[in-house]
Amino acid sequence: MQDEALTDRKKIALFIDADNAPAKKIDKILSELARFGVVNIRKAYGNWKNTNLSSWEEVLHDYAIQPVQQFDLTKGKNATDIALVIDVMDIIYTKDIDLICLVSSDCDFTPLVTRVLADGKAVIGFGERKAPSAFVNSCSRFLYLEDKPANCPEQKIELKNLKGDTRLINLLRQAIEAVEDDEGWAMLGAMGTHISNHSSFDQRNYGFKKLSDLFGAIDLFEMKKTNGSVLWVRDKKRKTKGSEDAR
Repeated sequence: MQDEALTDRKKIALFIDADNAPAKKIDKILSELARFGVVNIRKAYGNWKNTNLSSWEEVLHDYAIQPVQQFDLTKGKNATDIALVIDVMDIIYTKDIDLICLVSSDCDFTPLVTRVLADGKAVIGFGERKAPSAFVNSCSRFLYLEDKPANCPEQKIELKNLKGDTRLINLLRQAIEAVEDDEGWAMLGAMGTHISNHSSFDQRNYGFKKLSDLFGAIDLFEMKKTNGSVLWVRDKKRKTKGSEDAR
């Protein structure tokens, strides 16, 4: 899928909620962000006296991540979240930053995401599959940190259920309708851009490396190739309707 809204060597600020993110996935996070630009600011928040954060302590120096200490001042209150939000708002107003990255599975950051978006910045989120849909859907792009191995029995079972995912199918159909030609064919690249502009969707969250692979796995759509490499997609319902209209 194209990332035109996010590319062109963006200046990126990375904020990690260490209490709600796995340290072992830092390589995956930084590798993904490298597609969009340079991570100029790297901060991780938590109570570093807590032994639960020892896995993060082990990677801080290797990846030039600045630890931000937050004590648990009141039981049940998360000072880490508040400190992270304050820093994000401070940075978007005082630094030349194009893209904010939030690493967390905490729904409390949803209002922050919408505020940053309103200020004209893109937001990439990373989290576990337990992350609430409100947080996931609010981001410009959201990627789950758990790996979904390809070509395994579990994956094959999930393929059968793809077309039963109403939100997914509606999103794909809307993307086709937005850029389709008179015969209902939509260029894959244009659809990818449309989806990027309107949703946090990423096909990798469904276990597919490419958007074309996802479309190919759903028998509700047909595909063709022109000029040897240009991929097009059409909703099979459109083909059926066209045949009926021609009668």
